[in-house]
Amino acid sequence: MPTVMFNMFGTHQHRFMVVLFLSIQILTLRCSSITQELHRGFSATPEPSTPSFQPVLSDPSGNFSLGFLRVNQNQLALAILHVASSEPFWVANPTRAASWSDTTRLFFNGSLVLSDPETRVSWSTSTNGDRAVLLNTSNLQVQTKGSPLWGSFDFPTNTIVQGQNFTSKMSLLSSNGLYSLRLGNDFMGLYEGNKYLYWKRTVLETKAEVQEGKGPIYARVNPEGYLGMYQTNDEKPADVQKFNSFQQAVTTASFLFMRMEVDGNLKAYYWDGSNWLTNYQAISETCELPRSCGSYGLCRPGGSGCSCLDNRTRFEAGGCFNDVGGELCGEEGIGRSKSDYWVLRRSGVEPPHKELLRHVTTPSLVECEQLCQNNCSCWGALYNNGTGFCYMLENPIETMLGSGDESKVGYFKVKKGDQEKNRVWVRVGIVITVLGTVGVIIVGMWFCVRRWKRRGVKEEDWASPGPYKNLGSASFRSIEMSNSVE
Repeated sequence: MPTVMFNMFGTHQHRFMVVLFLSIQILTLRCSSITQELHRGFSATPEPSTPSFQPVLSDPSGNFSLGFLRVNQNQLALAILHVASSEPFWVANPTRAASWSDTTRLFFNGSLVLSDPETRVSWSTSTNGDRAVLLNTSNLQVQTKGSPLWGSFDFPTNTIVQGQNFTSKMSLLSSNGLYSLRLGNDFMGLYEGNKYLYWKRTVLETKAEVQEGKGPIYARVNPEGYLGMYQTNDEKPADVQKFNSFQQAVTTASFLFMRMEVDGNLKAYYWDGSNWLTNYQAISETCELPRSCGSYGLCRPGGSGCSCLDNRTRFEAGGCFNDVGGELCGEEGIGRSKSDYWVLRRSGVEPPHKELLRHVTTPSLVECEQLCQNNCSCWGALYNNGTGFCYMLENPIETMLGSGDESKVGYFKVKKGDQEKNRVWVRVGIVITVLGTVGVIIVGMWFCVRRWKRRGVKEEDWASPGPYKNLGSASFRSIEMSNSVE
Protein backbone atom coordinates (compact mmCIF):
# COMPACT_ATOMS: atom_id res chain seq x y z
CA MET A 1 0.00 0.00 0.00
CA PRO A 2 1.50 3.35 -0.98
CA THR A 3 2.01 5.99 1.64
CA VAL A 4 -0.54 8.78 1.88
CA MET A 5 0.17 11.85 -0.11
CA PHE A 6 1.17 14.26 2.60
CA ASN A 7 2.21 13.87 6.20
CA MET A 8 -0.58 16.15 7.27
CA PHE A 9 -3.08 13.53 6.06
CA GLY A 10 -1.46 10.74 7.81
CA THR A 11 -1.26 9.17 11.18
CA HIS A 12 -4.40 10.63 12.75
CA GLN A 13 -6.83 9.18 10.21
CA HIS A 14 -8.22 5.69 10.48
CA ARG A 15 -7.69 4.07 7.12
CA PHE A 16 -10.53 1.64 7.53
CA MET A 17 -13.09 4.36 8.16
CA VAL A 18 -11.86 6.35 5.17
CA VAL A 19 -12.14 3.35 2.85
CA LEU A 20 -15.55 2.43 4.22
CA PHE A 21 -16.90 5.94 3.78
CA LEU A 22 -15.51 6.30 0.28
CA SER A 23 -16.79 2.87 -0.74
CA ILE A 24 -20.24 4.18 0.03
CA GLN A 25 -19.45 7.19 -2.12
CA ILE A 26 -18.78 4.93 -5.11
CA LEU A 27 -22.36 3.73 -4.97
CA THR A 28 -23.75 7.23 -4.75
CA LEU A 29 -21.56 9.25 -7.11
CA ARG A 30 -22.95 7.76 -10.32
CA CYS A 31 -26.55 8.44 -9.39
CA SER A 32 -26.19 11.21 -6.89
CA SER A 33 -26.31 14.92 -6.73
CA ILE A 34 -22.49 15.29 -7.05
CA THR A 35 -22.07 17.48 -10.07
CA GLN A 36 -19.74 16.87 -13.01
CA GLU A 37 -19.32 20.59 -13.79
CA LEU A 38 -18.85 23.71 -11.72
CA HIS A 39 -20.16 26.98 -13.16
CA ARG A 40 -19.89 30.61 -12.12
CA GLY A 41 -21.73 31.18 -8.87
CA PHE A 42 -20.84 27.79 -7.42
CA SER A 43 -19.90 27.82 -3.72
CA ALA A 44 -19.37 25.12 -1.08
CA THR A 45 -18.26 24.91 2.54
CA PRO A 46 -17.27 21.80 4.53
CA GLU A 47 -20.07 20.05 6.44
CA PRO A 48 -19.31 19.52 10.16
CA SER A 49 -20.77 15.99 10.07
CA THR A 50 -18.52 14.77 7.22
CA PRO A 51 -16.13 12.16 8.69
CA SER A 52 -13.34 12.16 6.11
CA PHE A 53 -14.10 13.36 2.59
CA GLN A 54 -16.78 15.62 1.16
CA PRO A 55 -16.97 15.38 -2.64
CA VAL A 56 -17.96 18.42 -4.69
CA LEU A 57 -17.06 17.34 -8.23
CA SER A 58 -16.97 13.94 -9.93
CA ASP A 59 -15.48 12.73 -13.21
CA PRO A 60 -17.89 11.08 -15.69
CA SER A 61 -16.82 7.54 -14.69
CA GLY A 62 -17.14 8.10 -10.95
CA ASN A 63 -13.61 6.81 -10.39
CA PHE A 64 -12.23 10.18 -9.24
CA SER A 65 -13.56 12.97 -7.10
CA LEU A 66 -12.55 16.50 -6.12
CA GLY A 67 -13.51 17.61 -2.65
CA PHE A 68 -12.65 18.48 0.93
CA LEU A 69 -10.32 15.94 2.55
CA ARG A 70 -10.30 16.08 6.34
CA VAL A 71 -6.80 16.48 7.77
CA ASN A 72 -5.83 16.02 11.42
CA GLN A 73 -9.44 16.21 12.57
CA ASN A 74 -10.00 19.96 12.19
CA GLN A 75 -8.24 20.89 8.95
CA LEU A 76 -8.80 20.22 5.27
CA ALA A 77 -7.11 20.02 1.91
CA LEU A 78 -8.71 20.41 -1.50
CA ALA A 79 -7.82 17.06 -3.06
CA ILE A 80 -8.48 14.72 -5.97
CA LEU A 81 -9.00 11.13 -4.82
CA HIS A 82 -9.19 7.73 -6.40
CA VAL A 83 -12.60 6.96 -4.94
CA ALA A 84 -12.33 3.18 -4.61
CA SER A 85 -9.14 3.34 -2.53
CA SER A 86 -9.30 6.86 -1.03
CA GLU A 87 -5.79 7.44 -2.40
CA PRO A 88 -5.11 11.16 -3.04
CA PHE A 89 -3.40 11.94 -6.35
CA TRP A 90 -3.30 15.73 -6.17
CA VAL A 91 -3.70 18.47 -3.55
CA ALA A 92 -4.27 22.17 -4.18
CA ASN A 93 -2.79 23.33 -0.87
CA PRO A 94 -0.09 20.76 0.03
CA THR A 95 1.99 22.89 2.38
CA ARG A 96 -0.77 24.59 4.36
CA ALA A 97 -4.11 23.16 5.39
CA ALA A 98 -7.29 25.19 5.73
CA SER A 99 -9.66 24.86 8.68
CA TRP A 100 -12.64 22.52 8.56
CA SER A 101 -15.21 25.19 9.37
CA ASP A 102 -17.72 27.51 7.74
CA THR A 103 -14.99 30.14 7.33
CA THR A 104 -13.51 27.99 4.53
CA ARG A 105 -15.16 28.30 1.15
CA LEU A 106 -14.58 26.83 -2.31
CA PHE A 107 -16.14 28.86 -5.10
CA PHE A 108 -15.94 29.36 -8.86
CA ASN A 109 -16.02 32.86 -10.37
CA GLY A 110 -14.02 32.11 -13.53
CA SER A 111 -11.27 30.94 -11.23
CA LEU A 112 -11.53 28.03 -8.84
CA VAL A 113 -10.76 29.53 -5.44
CA LEU A 114 -10.18 28.03 -1.99
CA SER A 115 -10.30 30.68 0.73
CA ASP A 116 -10.02 30.55 4.51
CA PRO A 117 -9.61 33.96 6.23
CA GLU A 118 -9.03 32.25 9.58
CA THR A 119 -5.79 30.50 8.53
CA ARG A 120 -5.08 32.91 5.66
CA VAL A 121 -5.06 30.07 3.15
CA SER A 122 -5.78 31.39 -0.30
CA TRP A 123 -5.41 29.31 -3.43
CA SER A 124 -6.68 30.13 -6.92
CA THR A 125 -6.31 28.94 -10.51
CA SER A 126 -6.16 32.64 -11.57
CA THR A 127 -8.22 32.03 -14.71
CA ASN A 128 -11.25 33.48 -16.48
CA GLY A 129 -13.13 30.39 -17.52
CA ASP A 130 -16.76 29.41 -17.80
CA ARG A 131 -16.60 26.01 -16.04
CA ALA A 132 -14.46 23.58 -14.07
CA VAL A 133 -14.52 19.87 -14.88
CA LEU A 134 -12.81 16.70 -13.69
CA LEU A 135 -11.81 14.45 -16.57
CA ASN A 136 -11.82 10.66 -16.41
CA THR A 137 -8.01 10.80 -16.33
CA SER A 138 -8.21 12.58 -12.92
CA ASN A 139 -7.13 15.88 -14.52
CA LEU A 140 -8.98 18.88 -13.08
CA GLN A 141 -9.45 21.60 -15.72
CA VAL A 142 -10.80 25.12 -15.92
CA GLN A 143 -12.19 25.59 -19.42
CA THR A 144 -13.67 28.28 -21.64
CA LYS A 145 -15.82 27.16 -24.54
CA GLY A 146 -14.40 23.64 -24.14
CA SER A 147 -10.74 24.72 -24.32
CA PRO A 148 -8.54 24.24 -21.24
CA LEU A 149 -7.11 27.34 -19.54
CA TRP A 150 -5.65 25.54 -16.57
CA GLY A 151 -5.12 21.90 -15.56
CA SER A 152 -3.97 20.11 -12.40
CA PHE A 153 -1.79 17.86 -14.60
CA ASP A 154 0.45 20.90 -15.13
CA PHE A 155 0.98 21.31 -11.37
CA PRO A 156 1.77 17.89 -9.90
CA THR A 157 2.57 17.59 -6.21
CA ASN A 158 4.23 14.28 -5.39
CA THR A 159 2.34 12.08 -7.84
CA ILE A 160 1.85 11.59 -11.57
CA VAL A 161 -0.72 9.22 -13.01
CA GLN A 162 -0.83 7.25 -16.24
CA GLY A 163 -1.05 9.42 -19.33
CA GLN A 164 0.17 12.55 -17.49
CA ASN A 165 3.20 14.29 -19.04
CA PHE A 166 6.00 15.19 -16.65
CA THR A 167 8.13 17.96 -18.16
CA SER A 168 11.45 19.62 -17.39
CA LYS A 169 9.56 22.59 -15.89
CA MET A 170 7.98 20.38 -13.21
CA SER A 171 9.18 18.55 -10.15
CA LEU A 172 7.71 15.88 -7.92
CA LEU A 173 8.34 16.84 -4.31
CA SER A 174 8.06 14.33 -1.48
CA SER A 175 5.56 15.25 1.21
CA ASN A 176 8.32 15.92 3.75
CA GLY A 177 9.92 18.38 1.31
CA LEU A 178 13.32 16.64 1.32
CA TYR A 179 13.43 14.86 -2.04
CA SER A 180 12.40 15.58 -5.61
CA LEU A 181 12.29 14.10 -9.09
CA ARG A 182 13.50 16.39 -11.89
CA LEU A 183 14.49 16.08 -15.55
CA GLY A 184 17.78 17.16 -17.14
CA ASN A 185 18.77 17.45 -20.79
CA ASP A 186 18.98 13.70 -21.30
CA PHE A 187 18.26 12.15 -17.90
CA MET A 188 15.95 12.05 -14.92
CA GLY A 189 17.33 12.36 -11.42
CA LEU A 190 16.40 12.12 -7.77
CA TYR A 191 17.67 14.97 -5.61
CA GLU A 192 18.02 15.68 -1.93
CA GLY A 193 17.56 19.40 -1.45
CA ASN A 194 18.25 21.61 -4.42
CA LYS A 195 21.43 20.11 -5.83
CA TYR A 196 22.44 16.77 -4.26
CA LEU A 197 21.87 14.13 -6.98
CA TYR A 198 21.70 10.60 -5.56
CA TRP A 199 20.06 8.64 -8.42
CA LYS A 200 20.28 9.16 -12.16
CA ARG A 201 18.75 7.48 -15.20
CA THR A 202 20.20 8.54 -18.55
CA VAL A 203 18.13 7.86 -21.68
CA LEU A 204 19.34 4.69 -23.42
CA GLU A 205 18.03 5.82 -26.82
CA THR A 206 16.87 2.31 -27.70
CA LYS A 207 13.91 3.33 -29.90
CA ALA A 208 14.59 7.02 -30.51
CA GLU A 209 17.51 9.40 -30.20
CA VAL A 210 17.60 12.59 -28.14
CA GLN A 211 18.76 15.26 -30.56
CA GLU A 212 20.30 18.54 -29.47
CA GLY A 213 18.14 21.54 -30.30
CA LYS A 214 15.04 19.46 -30.83
CA GLY A 215 13.55 20.39 -27.48
CA PRO A 216 13.51 19.17 -23.88
CA ILE A 217 12.64 15.66 -22.83
CA TYR A 218 9.54 14.69 -20.85
CA ALA A 219 8.39 11.53 -19.07
CA ARG A 220 5.08 9.71 -18.99
CA VAL A 221 3.68 6.65 -17.22
CA ASN A 222 2.28 4.37 -19.92
CA PRO A 223 -0.80 2.21 -19.17
CA GLU A 224 1.05 -0.76 -20.70
CA GLY A 225 3.36 -0.77 -17.71
CA TYR A 226 6.44 1.39 -18.17
CA LEU A 227 7.87 4.84 -17.57
CA GLY A 228 8.97 6.34 -20.86
CA MET A 229 11.16 9.34 -21.60
CA TYR A 230 10.44 11.18 -24.82
CA GLN A 231 11.65 14.19 -26.72
CA THR A 232 9.17 16.82 -27.84
CA ASN A 233 6.70 15.50 -30.43
CA ASP A 234 8.31 12.04 -30.57
CA GLU A 235 5.87 9.15 -30.44
CA LYS A 236 8.54 6.55 -29.67
CA PRO A 237 10.23 6.64 -26.26
CA ALA A 238 13.95 7.32 -26.09
CA ASP A 239 14.05 5.31 -22.88
CA VAL A 240 11.83 2.70 -21.23
CA GLN A 241 11.84 1.66 -17.56
CA LYS A 242 9.68 -1.45 -17.32
CA PHE A 243 7.26 -2.06 -14.46
CA ASN A 244 6.25 -5.43 -13.03
CA SER A 245 3.00 -5.11 -14.98
CA PHE A 246 4.80 -4.51 -18.30
CA GLN A 247 2.68 -5.73 -21.25
CA GLN A 248 0.06 -7.26 -18.98
CA ALA A 249 -3.49 -7.03 -20.21
CA VAL A 250 -4.92 -3.57 -19.55
CA THR A 251 -8.45 -3.66 -18.07
CA THR A 252 -10.90 -0.88 -17.38
CA ALA A 253 -10.28 -1.33 -13.65
CA SER A 254 -6.47 -1.17 -13.79
CA PHE A 255 -4.68 2.09 -13.16
CA LEU A 256 -1.09 3.23 -12.59
CA PHE A 257 0.52 6.07 -10.72
CA MET A 258 4.06 7.05 -9.68
CA ARG A 259 5.01 8.84 -6.46
CA MET A 260 8.03 10.54 -4.89
CA GLU A 261 8.10 8.88 -1.47
CA VAL A 262 9.18 10.34 1.87
CA ASP A 263 12.19 7.97 2.10
CA GLY A 264 13.64 9.37 -1.14
CA ASN A 265 12.59 6.50 -3.38
CA LEU A 266 10.55 6.78 -6.58
CA LYS A 267 7.85 4.12 -6.75
CA ALA A 268 5.05 3.12 -9.10
CA TYR A 269 1.82 1.38 -8.10
CA TYR A 270 -0.73 -0.74 -9.96
CA TRP A 271 -4.45 -0.95 -9.12
CA ASP A 272 -5.66 -4.49 -9.71
CA GLY A 273 -9.30 -3.69 -8.97
CA SER A 274 -9.09 -4.04 -5.20
CA ASN A 275 -5.54 -3.23 -4.04
CA TRP A 276 -2.55 -1.07 -4.89
CA LEU A 277 0.48 -3.24 -5.69
CA THR A 278 4.06 -1.99 -5.78
CA ASN A 279 4.94 -2.07 -9.46
CA TYR A 280 8.36 -0.42 -9.65
CA GLN A 281 11.00 1.24 -7.48
CA ALA A 282 13.97 3.22 -8.70
CA ILE A 283 16.20 2.18 -5.77
CA SER A 284 15.94 -1.47 -4.75
CA GLU A 285 18.67 -1.54 -2.05
CA THR A 286 17.69 0.16 1.21
CA CYS A 287 21.27 1.26 1.93
CA GLU A 288 21.25 3.28 -1.31
CA LEU A 289 18.51 5.57 0.01
CA PRO A 290 19.96 8.92 1.09
CA ARG A 291 19.02 8.77 4.79
CA SER A 292 18.48 5.07 5.40
CA CYS A 293 20.54 5.20 8.63
CA GLY A 294 20.44 8.95 9.23
CA SER A 295 23.29 11.36 9.89
CA TYR A 296 26.72 9.74 10.32
CA GLY A 297 25.05 6.33 10.10
CA LEU A 298 26.56 3.14 8.71
CA CYS A 299 24.44 0.79 6.63
CA ARG A 300 25.64 -2.66 5.63
CA PRO A 301 24.04 -4.03 2.44
CA GLY A 302 22.09 -7.17 3.11
CA GLY A 303 19.87 -5.91 5.90
CA SER A 304 22.10 -6.21 8.99
CA GLY A 305 20.75 -2.96 10.41
CA CYS A 306 22.19 0.46 11.18
CA SER A 307 25.08 1.54 13.38
CA CYS A 308 27.14 4.70 13.89
CA LEU A 309 30.37 5.59 12.12
CA ASP A 310 32.16 6.18 15.43
CA ASN A 311 31.22 2.72 16.83
CA ARG A 312 30.51 4.33 20.22
CA THR A 313 27.42 6.45 19.81
CA ARG A 314 24.21 4.50 20.30
CA PHE A 315 22.21 4.54 17.07
CA GLU A 316 18.82 6.22 17.29
CA ALA A 317 16.20 6.92 14.67
CA GLY A 318 17.34 9.92 12.66
CA GLY A 319 21.03 9.28 13.01
CA CYS A 320 24.03 9.50 15.31
CA PHE A 321 24.79 13.22 15.54
CA ASN A 322 21.84 15.58 15.45
CA ASP A 323 23.49 18.98 15.01
CA VAL A 324 24.61 18.67 11.38
CA GLY A 325 23.35 21.92 9.84
CA GLY A 326 24.89 25.34 9.41
CA GLU A 327 28.42 26.31 8.46
CA LEU A 328 31.68 24.57 9.31
CA CYS A 329 33.75 27.74 9.21
CA GLY A 330 33.35 31.42 8.38
CA GLU A 331 35.07 34.76 8.20
CA GLU A 332 37.87 35.48 10.63
CA GLY A 333 36.72 37.41 13.65
CA ILE A 334 33.19 35.98 13.72
CA GLY A 335 34.35 33.24 16.04
CA ARG A 336 34.24 30.30 13.66
CA SER A 337 37.37 28.29 13.00
CA LYS A 338 38.66 24.75 12.68
CA SER A 339 37.83 24.24 16.35
CA ASP A 340 34.13 24.32 15.44
CA TYR A 341 34.33 20.70 14.31
CA TRP A 342 36.19 17.54 15.22
CA VAL A 343 37.36 14.79 12.88
CA LEU A 344 36.03 11.24 12.74
CA ARG A 345 37.90 8.58 10.74
CA ARG A 346 36.59 5.16 9.79
CA SER A 347 37.99 2.43 7.55
CA GLY A 348 35.94 -0.06 5.55
CA VAL A 349 33.41 2.51 4.32
CA GLU A 350 32.43 4.02 0.99
CA PRO A 351 29.78 6.46 -0.20
CA PRO A 352 26.51 5.29 -1.73
CA HIS A 353 26.04 6.18 -5.43
CA LYS A 354 29.74 7.12 -5.61
CA GLU A 355 29.54 7.23 -9.41
CA LEU A 356 27.64 10.51 -9.06
CA LEU A 357 30.15 12.15 -6.70
CA ARG A 358 32.95 14.48 -7.70
CA HIS A 359 36.35 12.88 -7.22
CA VAL A 360 40.02 13.58 -7.81
CA THR A 361 43.06 11.30 -7.79
CA THR A 362 45.58 11.80 -4.99
CA PRO A 363 48.73 9.77 -4.19
CA SER A 364 47.83 9.27 -0.52
CA LEU A 365 45.13 9.44 2.12
CA VAL A 366 46.86 12.36 3.83
CA GLU A 367 46.65 14.50 0.70
CA CYS A 368 43.01 13.53 0.20
CA GLU A 369 42.21 14.64 3.75
CA GLN A 370 44.07 17.90 3.30
CA LEU A 371 41.89 18.78 0.30
CA CYS A 372 38.84 18.56 2.52
CA GLN A 373 40.44 20.03 5.64
CA ASN A 374 41.22 23.28 3.83
CA ASN A 375 37.78 23.51 2.21
CA CYS A 376 34.99 25.08 4.26
CA SER A 377 32.28 23.58 2.04
CA CYS A 378 33.66 20.04 2.41
CA TRP A 379 32.08 17.86 5.11
CA GLY A 380 34.16 14.78 4.45
CA ALA A 381 36.29 12.76 2.06
CA LEU A 382 36.55 9.08 1.24
CA TYR A 383 39.76 7.61 -0.11
CA ASN A 384 40.29 4.37 -2.00
CA ASN A 385 43.87 3.16 -1.54
CA GLY A 386 43.44 0.81 -4.47
CA THR A 387 42.48 3.39 -7.10
CA GLY A 388 43.70 6.61 -5.49
CA PHE A 389 40.22 8.13 -5.92
CA CYS A 390 39.37 10.83 -3.40
CA TYR A 391 35.62 11.49 -3.16
CA MET A 392 34.61 14.88 -1.76
CA LEU A 393 31.39 15.16 0.29
CA GLU A 394 29.94 18.65 -0.03
CA ASN A 395 26.81 18.11 2.07
CA PRO A 396 26.31 17.25 5.75
CA ILE A 397 27.24 13.60 6.27
CA GLU A 398 24.41 11.12 5.85
CA THR A 399 24.46 7.33 5.57
CA MET A 400 27.67 5.62 4.46
CA LEU A 401 28.01 2.04 3.20
CA GLY A 402 29.99 -0.62 5.04
CA SER A 403 32.22 -2.24 2.42
CA GLY A 404 34.39 -4.61 4.46
CA ASP A 405 37.41 -3.37 2.49
CA GLU A 406 39.82 -1.75 4.96
CA SER A 407 41.62 0.06 2.13
CA LYS A 408 38.59 2.36 1.79
CA VAL A 409 38.88 5.06 4.43
CA GLY A 410 36.53 7.87 5.43
CA TYR A 411 37.42 11.27 6.87
CA PHE A 412 34.40 13.08 8.34
CA LYS A 413 33.98 16.48 9.96
CA VAL A 414 31.57 16.48 12.89
CA LYS A 415 30.24 19.85 13.93
CA LYS A 416 30.56 20.76 17.58
CA GLY A 417 26.89 21.18 18.26
CA ASP A 418 24.70 22.00 21.18
CA GLN A 419 25.02 18.52 22.67
CA GLU A 420 28.80 18.72 22.92
CA LYS A 421 28.64 22.29 24.23
CA ASN A 422 26.16 21.16 26.86
CA ARG A 423 28.54 18.41 27.97
CA VAL A 424 31.30 21.00 28.38
CA TRP A 425 29.06 23.18 30.55
CA VAL A 426 28.10 20.14 32.64
CA ARG A 427 31.78 19.48 33.33
CA VAL A 428 32.33 23.15 34.22
CA GLY A 429 29.33 22.99 36.55
CA ILE A 430 30.70 19.92 38.33
CA VAL A 431 34.09 21.61 38.86
CA ILE A 432 32.42 24.77 40.20
CA THR A 433 30.27 22.69 42.56
CA VAL A 434 33.26 20.76 43.94
CA LEU A 435 35.34 23.92 44.41
CA GLY A 436 32.39 25.66 46.06
CA THR A 437 31.90 22.76 48.48
CA VAL A 438 35.60 22.74 49.45
CA GLY A 439 35.48 26.51 49.92
CA VAL A 440 32.48 26.25 52.25
CA ILE A 441 34.29 23.63 54.36
CA ILE A 442 37.43 25.78 54.64
CA VAL A 443 35.47 28.91 55.60
CA GLY A 444 33.49 26.92 58.16
CA MET A 445 36.64 25.61 59.79
CA TRP A 446 38.11 29.10 59.88
CA PHE A 447 35.07 30.47 61.71
CA CYS A 448 35.20 27.62 64.22
CA VAL A 449 38.84 28.34 65.00
CA ARG A 450 38.14 32.02 65.52
CA ARG A 451 35.24 31.23 67.84
CA TRP A 452 37.34 28.90 69.92
CA LYS A 453 40.06 31.53 70.16
CA ARG A 454 37.66 34.16 71.44
CA ARG A 455 36.47 31.78 74.17
CA GLY A 456 40.06 31.50 75.38
CA VAL A 457 40.44 27.79 74.89
CA LYS A 458 43.85 26.85 76.31
CA GLU A 459 46.05 23.87 75.78
CA GLU A 460 45.36 22.42 79.25
CA ASP A 461 41.63 22.44 78.47
CA TRP A 462 42.23 20.01 75.65
CA ALA A 463 43.98 17.58 77.94
CA SER A 464 41.42 17.76 80.78
CA PRO A 465 38.22 15.73 80.89
CA GLY A 466 35.32 17.48 79.21
CA PRO A 467 33.76 17.98 75.83
CA TYR A 468 37.17 18.01 74.11
CA LYS A 469 38.57 14.91 75.74
CA ASN A 470 38.31 12.82 72.59
CA LEU A 471 40.48 15.20 70.55
CA GLY A 472 44.05 14.08 70.18
CA SER A 473 47.19 16.20 70.35
CA ALA A 474 47.46 16.25 66.58
CA SER A 475 44.08 18.00 66.33
CA PHE A 476 45.17 20.51 68.96
CA ARG A 477 48.41 21.29 67.19
CA SER A 478 46.60 21.94 63.89
CA ILE A 479 44.27 24.44 65.57
CA GLU A 480 47.11 26.01 67.48
CA MET A 481 49.02 26.53 64.25
CA SER A 482 46.00 28.16 62.71
CA ASN A 483 45.72 30.51 65.63
CA SER A 484 49.36 31.42 65.49
CA VAL A 485 48.98 32.32 61.77
CA GLU A 486 46.30 34.76 62.65
